[in-house]
Amino acid sequence: MILTASQREKLDASNDADFYDQPRFVTHVDEGFIQTLTDLYRDRLRPGMRILDLMSSWVSHLPDEMEFEWVEGHGLNEAELARNRRLNHYVVQNLNENLQLPYEDGSFDAVLNTVSVQYLQYPEAIFTEIGRVLRPGGVAIISFSNRMFYQKAIQAWRDGSESDRVALVCRYFQSVPVFEKPQYIVKTSDVPPWLQLLGMGGGDPFYGVTAVRKP
Repeated sequence: MILTASQREKLDASNDADFYDQPRFVTHVDEGFIQTLTDLYRDRLRPGMRILDLMSSWVSHLPDEMEFEWVEGHGLNEAELARNRRLNHYVVQNLNENLQLPYEDGSFDAVLNTVSVQYLQYPEAIFTEIGRVLRPGGVAIISFSNRMFYQKAIQAWRDGSESDRVALVCRYFQSVPVFEKPQYIVKTSDVPPWLQLLGMGGGDPFYGVTAVRKP
């Protein structure tokens, strides 16, 4: 196993479904991050694909001009998922309690996860499930920044540096034999941190880790 029992712990050990019971109709990252993510999707996705937006919300980051055969939403708050206009269908599921995705093998061409991977307590199982529901040649795209609900992020994420977190997500992919070698994308500000604290420039850093399911 990649994580020890202590590394899976959260400061708030209450049921995640209770924490996410009330909808949060806000964006959790800034416009620069969103634009970088949408551009990444534009580069890696193709029209007509079947997409699974895992641990989704009311916001879609898919390119407006791209039409897909199907976009399946998945998350913890039904009100947020119902507001997401790009979704053809959605399911509500707590992945820290139910570790199996409710989809058949090879159901999707792409699986997306945005700013949520830090909350998975059993990522090895979930990434195995991502590999299972992807078609051969399908792509998984995991993106995150340095923001989080600190009390709900696992200890391994809280304690790690930003580069540690990229390496950790790469290890999640590497633990599943069906994936090819993961690749990562990093986009950070060149403004010194002390100037960012004064409100001068900066912005949310972007980290993306992608992996293709082997043929």
